[in-house]
Amino acid sequence: MSRAGPASAAFIATIVGFGGTVALVVAAAEAVGASPAQTGASIAAVCLVKAIAAAWLSWRHRIPMITAWATAGAALIASSTGLSFDQAVGAYLVASAAIVATAFVKPLGDLVAKIPASIASAMLAGVVLPFVVQVFVQAGAAPALVLPLILLFLVVRLVNPHMAVVAVLLAGGALAYALGLATPIHGDLGLSRFVFVVPSFDWTAIVGLALPLYIVTMASQNLAGFAVLKASGYPVPARDALAATGLASFVGAFSGSIPLGMAAITASICTGPDTHPDKDKRWIAGLWYAGYYVLLAAFGAALVALLAAMPKALIATFAGLGLVGALQGALTGALKEESERFPAVLTLAVTASGISLFGVGAAFWGLVAGIAALAAQNFRKA
Repeated sequence: MSRAGPASAAFIATIVGFGGTVALVVAAAEAVGASPAQTGASIAAVCLVKAIAAAWLSWRHRIPMITAWATAGAALIASSTGLSFDQAVGAYLVASAAIVATAFVKPLGDLVAKIPASIASAMLAGVVLPFVVQVFVQAGAAPALVLPLILLFLVVRLVNPHMAVVAVLLAGGALAYALGLATPIHGDLGLSRFVFVVPSFDWTAIVGLALPLYIVTMASQNLAGFAVLKASGYPVPARDALAATGLASFVGAFSGSIPLGMAAITASICTGPDTHPDKDKRWIAGLWYAGYYVLLAAFGAALVALLAAMPKALIATFAGLGLVGALQGALTGALKEESERFPAVLTLAVTASGISLFGVGAAFWGLVAGIAALAAQNFRKA
């Protein structure tokens, strides 16, 4: 008899994956100028396509294949400036098409694999660092709200790291109302409505957002997700996974959905023995997971309205604490190889600076700076 069971494991994975980072996905939509209706539609769309991809992959391969939105990708979008929502959607479509292409065009996958892991990790660290720092900026601005939540996060993390941000989400909402910092709830609290967005393809958005978005989705989501499956004793159907998540992302992008990838942290909840003692029966968790996300898709607009009533300091705290784990992993990967530390640190610094040149964002220039520094370093040694 399993201790959790497929339904329970999938429920925990859903709560952790959604509750821990939904504020960041909302911030990403708002950063590129989405209206409240478009933001609600984008949340509904990404939940629905996550559900479809997870259900199909799990059923086809009889493996608990858990999908996730690209958390680092959401942070990248949220740090973008000067883009309209239709330009962002164009970038999502390009990044999604690149993921599909990677499934079928081997040279493209080989090209991505040639990007040094230290540089990719450093770019990811540079993207998420400002969000983590913002937690402590808000602690100074609203100490009565943020400091107790930081303490709660640290305490719960000692017991269950997966639930720490969820605890902050629940306690933070209650504390915001207790302190009189929440505003009345406005907006649609009914079922979600999907909004079709006509994309605009702008070269600066493609270079500055689509390319880094593709790289972080591959590096921080898919590769890590494949590693979790492998560690749990499952074969990795990488081609199907990339094709399914890329195609689902492409379709969802027309309603503002950010790209998807394979989950890592939430996947580990569904692939272990707690889900079922027989690993060949754990795939049912993927179907339960899909079912829960269909429910979340139905109420995307209501969830956005609830978050909109919360103070900005609380939203920044949710987002930043939800990225602490990602920052830890990215810094570890960036600084692992001593010979590549200088290019990695340079990548991190340029990316975190938020610099924009020729309309192209900092993540791209951080990647360029790191690769150039590493190439120069290797050329000197040759």
